[in-house]
Amino acid sequence: MGSLVCVGTGLQLAGHISVRSKSYIENADVVFSLMPESFSQSWLERLNPNVVSLQPYYAKEGEIKSRRDTYAQMVQAICQAVRDGKKVVCALYGHPGVFACVSHLSIKQLRKEGYEAHMEPGISAEDCLWADLGIDPGTYGHQGFEATQFMFYQHTPDPAVHLVLWQIGLAGEHTLTEFHTNSDRLQILVEQLNEWYPLDHEIVIYESPNLPTFQPRIDRLKLKDLPYAELTCISTLLIPPSKKMAFNTKVLNKLGITPSDIG
Repeated sequence: MGSLVCVGTGLQLAGHISVRSKSYIENADVVFSLMPESFSQSWLERLNPNVVSLQPYYAKEGEIKSRRDTYAQMVQAICQAVRDGKKVVCALYGHPGVFACVSHLSIKQLRKEGYEAHMEPGISAEDCLWADLGIDPGTYGHQGFEATQFMFYQHTPDPAVHLVLWQIGLAGEHTLTEFHTNSDRLQILVEQLNEWYPLDHEIVIYESPNLPTFQPRIDRLKLKDLPYAELTCISTLLIPPSKKMAFNTKVLNKLGITPSDIG
């Protein structure tokens, strides 16, 4: 009977994948992959010659195609291989369950049909962000939103914690047919964020390297300059705290302690 394991290859080629995930790739009948560049694809093919890239399902040059249709086709290809009785691995860049709907949809569908399907974690862009920027998210806490979702819904950030906006390079893009944003959309986001953060507040554009010989992109700029920043599909926006944490005196009183008791 067929089965599916969705694994994460991490952000850096060969160096971030777990021993368990690598073993699944090596022993699979077929490996579906979605890698950012040819080096990663070639590395997978050395582990298992039966690798099928999912990249061709994306729109061709000059073609307008919703990513919803692309993802549905990917899911269908993965599920059909499992139905055909194969041990299938879906190898995805980074963490297979973070901004990766294909893995979640495939697992959900196959479990519904009675097949064994599960996910193995991988090192995500968020893991790399904390390491490269030298931030312990446990110090102040953090919130994270997909940038377009943050714009479209009434989310309320806490300016006393770190705010992470994922896929900032797609901010405000709702058609799922484009892979970029523009300065007008980013200006709207800046005006939205200005409700909680001053325009001169320092923000960070971050991109994790996908090869160990590369350095991470860490560009520090003012919030008001975001519309003019050069962004890519892997850019992440980090907004550090702009306010100090305020004590919850109501809770402290119930606990019988005071702010001076807290180190």
